Amino acid sequence: MSRHSIVSSREDENRRGDLPPDDGSAWRPGVAGAAFRSAAVLAATVIAGWTTACGGGPEVPAPRPLILHSGARLAPSQDRLQQIDAWVRPELDNIQQDPSFLIVTQGRDSLVYPWEGLEIEGDTASIALQTGVPEAQAPYMIYAHLHLMKTLGKLDQWLPQLADSTGYGLELAILRRTADAWLYARSAWDAPPYEALDQLTYAREDGYLEPMILMARPDDFPDARRAWVANHPDGLDTYRRWFRETFGKEPPGQERAAKRGGPRPDSPSSGGGGGSAGARTGS
Repeated sequence: MSRHSIVSSREDENRRGDLPPDDGSAWRPGVAGAAFRSAAVLAATVIAGWTTACGGGPEVPAPRPLILHSGARLAPSQDRLQQIDAWVRPELDNIQQDPSFLIVTQGRDSLVYPWEGLEIEGDTASIALQTGVPEAQAPYMIYAHLHLMKTLGKLDQWLPQLADSTGYGLELAILRRTADAWLYARSAWDAPPYEALDQLTYAREDGYLEPMILMARPDDFPDARRAWVANHPDGLDTYRRWFRETFGKEPPGQERAAKRGGPRPDSPSSGGGGGSAGARTGS
């Protein structure tokens, strides 16, 4: 069982158990530590489930196709899943067993994308995840883990070619890993659908991960967005049509802009392009 997934060490457990809650509820020493221990057990159980399902041996099961209600389909190859398996198992082992850092998952009542609830302080990463979808916990923890490894100067152990990267290039690489981990979970281990990760994975596989990131987060990477739009002047419109056809709704970022009455993320005033044609990009 994990000594780390939520509690990094006995010292951390005791320290966190002596902190009062943020919500003003009743508190006594040790309550917080017990909560962290319970979360650690859940995280370890979910992650272990990926590698014990379908007989539980070291072999990756034959891939299953992913099919949405729209008919959109993904059919990864066995070789693709084996390539993901080669890094995802060691990374999940590290998340569970390494006592030098701490990853905490915080429950939310509604859908949350990995980047929307990540906070890093010292050797601790906290990431938000919608409650009721335990199978999605491992990809979210991988997202948090890679960002934490960057902060701690250990990213070379997991993404050596990007150890010195920052900003958009790093985020794109980490979200590719997050999407691949979910493809692996869904296709090899029959994890149930989860909207936020399905969107990321389909965008990754169909070549739309970059516009998804840039439309969902127009203020986070403005230089990368401007450069991408300059090279793909109709790309955001093309992506938006693909997303609506695939998922039957507006893409992330589009709905929120409409609710707050601001410019659409694909409008000229926000750096987007117009037109009727566009190209996919390697995601």
